[in-house]
Amino acid sequence: MGKEIVQIDWLKYENELKEEGYKYICGVDEAGRGPLAGPVCAAAVILPENTIIEGVNDSKKLSEKKREELFDVVIDTALAYCIAFGSVEEIEEHNILATTMNTMKRAVEGLSVKADYAIIDGNKLPNLEIPSKYIIKGDANSMSIAVASILAKVSRDRLMLEYAKEYPQYCFEKHKGYGTKLHTEMILKYGPSKIHRMSFLKKLINK
Repeated sequence: MGKEIVQIDWLKYENELKEEGYKYICGVDEAGRGPLAGPVCAAAVILPENTIIEGVNDSKKLSEKKREELFDVVIDTALAYCIAFGSVEEIEEHNILATTMNTMKRAVEGLSVKADYAIIDGNKLPNLEIPSKYIIKGDANSMSIAVASILAKVSRDRLMLEYAKEYPQYCFEKHKGYGTKLHTEMILKYGPSKIHRMSFLKKLINK
């Protein structure tokens, strides 16, 4: 038997909210909660009504090349977008969850067009002044969240490539700061850098 293809209604959540009277609905997602190094990044995007960008999917399911191509398309198509970062210092001071929520909040508040509703990927909500709801696996079910996931992922990856030039010994260009075997070996060999999250390295350093 052939594999069943499930058609995703990419605008289901957006259209439901439009029917409730909301006009500027922003999708919000983050990238980089799990890595051992570098900041967390969040993006908020408002798309024009009824917009589906061809080729968009959850950023984790796209190749790096495809994400880079779609990044420019999203930027050119969006009514408004904002990309925000939560620094390693903020992560160390407040923890990764609080920093992620605050970074999402900054992304929403930084939009040049004020959103009147936010749909957030995941299972927690940042403290916003506008109505919002979270959608589990939203980046695979909502066009607004999916494009936000692409902007966040590409923006963070680009920053990690810059860090790779500054700290070549860690090979950030290969793993973007995630806890791969290569990365952990380089940390054990060279010790942590200024952009490593020390709270994430406790078990590794204790070894």
